[in-house]
Amino acid sequence: MIITIASIIVAFIIVVWAYMQQPQFGRRPAGDRLAQITGSPNYKDGAFQNQSHTPSFTNGGTFLKVSRKFFFEKSKRSAPTTALQATKVDLKQLDPREDVIVWFGHSSYYMQVGGKRMLVDPVLSGSASPVSFTTRSFAGTDIYTADDMPEIDVLFITHDHYDHLDHKTVAALNNKVKAVVTGLGVGAHLERWGYDPRKIIERDWHQEVDLGDGFRVFTAPARHFSGRGFKRNVTLWSSFVLYTPQHKIYIGGDSGYDTHFAEIGKMHGPFDLAILENGQYNDYWQNIHMMPEETVQAAIDLGARTLFPVHWSKFALSLHDWDESIKRVVAEADRKGMPLIHPSIGEPVNLQRYAATKKWWENYV
Repeated sequence: MIITIASIIVAFIIVVWAYMQQPQFGRRPAGDRLAQITGSPNYKDGAFQNQSHTPSFTNGGTFLKVSRKFFFEKSKRSAPTTALQATKVDLKQLDPREDVIVWFGHSSYYMQVGGKRMLVDPVLSGSASPVSFTTRSFAGTDIYTADDMPEIDVLFITHDHYDHLDHKTVAALNNKVKAVVTGLGVGAHLERWGYDPRKIIERDWHQEVDLGDGFRVFTAPARHFSGRGFKRNVTLWSSFVLYTPQHKIYIGGDSGYDTHFAEIGKMHGPFDLAILENGQYNDYWQNIHMMPEETVQAAIDLGARTLFPVHWSKFALSLHDWDESIKRVVAEADRKGMPLIHPSIGEPVNLQRYAATKKWWENYV
């Protein structure tokens, strides 16, 4: 009996290991890349660390408690009951003299600024999971594909979670992307997916990348974590400060609220636009995802003139109603006098003259 049980366990481990070798899981950093990682001041005890102590769960949360609530107590309105109506424009035909941002839902968006074309965390495959039939996008939100993207000067990847780094999308974009800017270690995934290492730029926090033509990006901290397999934090999660000849933009990625927002604001602010996560939060994991009211405060700390809340309206990754986060952040922004934009998916927003965006989510239940 003992031999039989042991054999089953060994067989299960082998099957799981073999499954995890599929390309969507990426690759662990090794060689010179790993040596660079272990030399980082943000890497300790075999993993990257946040600036502040960051337990995985808060307010009495545990893995079992969170799992039970996620699978059995999720809001009946965690996804819209009808398909969302997105707008589709021909990105390849946009006037290159026009500075625009186009949001694809969640944390994926395209920016055309000063003639450069940039893409952030594109997830356009219909799923935010290594298994395509789970964590499906909301109906109506996947009208853009990798084929719709023009040639991309810079692809920004904030971290390697599946809702920010999508294997199918990023692999399909390979021949269109001139350069990738990301955190330490993430390039191992990209190289496995066919990216030329010469166009991958990996940086630690507080480092600068000169993109040419008056464009610079500074890597900055976030309070989050990383991982596509069983071991967390072997790659670095980051936010980015983008300097262009016309604008200064904060690309937030995922982050819990902490003092780093005020520090970045002091070092680089004020910002014309702060793009910050607003959604997929919960009291049990408040350290790694901001509550909507904290999103507004983070924008204030950064010295943002305008806030663009993202990380919502495409995937149900938490327990709350799909539109709760935008309602709460709008209410808090109104209360604190923080201007914000909230375009619908695919709606182009002119960065040179922000126009009021409608509360489009009110048309859905």
